[in-house]
Amino acid sequence: MTDISSSEPDGLDGRAYRRAMGAFATGVCVVTVEGPSGPVGMTVNSVTSVSLEPRLLLWCLDDSAERAVAFLQGRPFAVHVLGADEADWADRFSRGDCRLTADEIRRSGTGAPVLSGVLARFDCVLHEQIPMGDHQILVGRVTHFEAREGAGLTFFRGRYGRIQEGVE
Repeated sequence: MTDISSSEPDGLDGRAYRRAMGAFATGVCVVTVEGPSGPVGMTVNSVTSVSLEPRLLLWCLDDSAERAVAFLQGRPFAVHVLGADEADWADRFSRGDCRLTADEIRRSGTGAPVLSGVLARFDCVLHEQIPMGDHQILVGRVTHFEAREGAGLTFFRGRYGRIQEGVE
């Protein structure tokens, strides 16, 4: 087994910490919002269900993210859970081309830009924003959601994978 522990005695080695956290497999999502210059998206893997009543979810936004300003204006947003065949969306919105064109989206009931064909979608209005370390925790109140059958896109140790429904 390769040792990925921190080389610093106090555990402050950021790269080692990221590698260690990479051992936690997650789903992959794209969050979209209407930004100051139009609709934008951002790939995240920090989405978590918070509450069933009221329906709340959260995701974490790096304070230094170039698109942070678009998400910190309190506008409605949509969280898209990506299917196994949608790694291209994840790559696109993880860096580089983050803007969406009118023909790539439709609008949710809240007005947030939404992508079509994803595994699940949650339309949200901002419920609470909580500063935490070098991130903002954005808690959304889910106003609408949709889901379809299919394999999910996962992220583990820097690589995409898939998980199939019903497989044990």
